[in-house]
Amino acid sequence: MTHTLTLQSISPVTHDTYHLVFDKPDGFDFTPGQATDMALDRDGWRDEKRPFTFTSLPSEDTLQFVIKSYPDHDGVTEQIAGLKPGDQVLVDDPWGAIEDKGDGVFVAGGAGVTPFIAVLRQKLQQTGSLSGNTLVFSNQTEKDIILREDFDAMPGLKVVYTVTDQDDSDLARGRIDAEFLKSHVDVTSGMIYVCGPDAMVDAIPQELAKLDVAADRIVTEDLD
Repeated sequence: MTHTLTLQSISPVTHDTYHLVFDKPDGFDFTPGQATDMALDRDGWRDEKRPFTFTSLPSEDTLQFVIKSYPDHDGVTEQIAGLKPGDQVLVDDPWGAIEDKGDGVFVAGGAGVTPFIAVLRQKLQQTGSLSGNTLVFSNQTEKDIILREDFDAMPGLKVVYTVTDQDDSDLARGRIDAEFLKSHVDVTSGMIYVCGPDAMVDAIPQELAKLDVAADRIVTEDLD
């Protein structure tokens, strides 16, 4: 089923990422971590659907997203930065394989962190603390880190940031592989959640296998 949403507000999160707040249709429900296929409700764009993850919680009366805009892609995400309150989008019913299956390590690359925003917010709302959970968040540079202050302020959450393309950063450096994980987090128990670029989602489970992490402890989005 297709739903029409009206944009209530849009505000910058980073230099190229935006927080969008839409009205919520009656009866619309989803699970934290799920996404929807979205298209702009304007001529020439209604068939151009792209997946975006809800960052609000099911209990809230709005639907919210944090979306990275790619000005050089000449597509839907390039249009995001120019949206204004009152503009409308079309969304399909929720879908997605990422959901809360217990405490553990959340491994994210860039905008792939968005499913974890709602999952961690829900956990925090239910328990008051994220003790026992770690976010490993990879970006190209520090300015690309989405909601850094929000993650840092989440009680009990351990956050490990790493950047791949900024030599002067004091954060951890390099890509997330078995050696990186072994050095920074405990993967001997709990769930491991992975979301990011397709190549990363393919690679991380292979790196975790080197650390004897069983496949049934790994939660990823279905790539097909």
